[in-house]
Amino acid sequence: MPKDHIQKCRTLRRNSTTAEVVLWQYLRNKQICGLKFRRQVPISNYILDFYCHEIKLCIELDGEVHDELNTAKHDEQRTNDLNALGITVLRYSNDVVFNNAGGILKSIESFYHHPTIRYGWIKDELIG
Repeated sequence: MPKDHIQKCRTLRRNSTTAEVVLWQYLRNKQICGLKFRRQVPISNYILDFYCHEIKLCIELDGEVHDELNTAKHDEQRTNDLNALGITVLRYSNDVVFNNAGGILKSIESFYHHPTIRYGWIKDELIG
């Protein structure tokens, strides 16, 4: 992990996006299936929006910038790299956080009860 990641993680926590603040209210304090999520977690060369070590699950929130071609390719590579570490990545747009946070929570619960790695790039897919 690059040395500057720790400071960058702290900065990202202090400057969370509105969508991250909203979702964090649901994920914090083991509210979902007793799972402990952390936010802005450094793993390998990446900083994950939310991560649960117990089930190796990463939740990524994507704003409009993630719709751009170069960013989408980077996100896909990032997901593949994390999958290679045994980490499942579930991606949701900020709109889903604001309009269907319950669906995100249900998909996390579904993954918890059926923990299989979902390789590839899952965006706005509400599993379960």
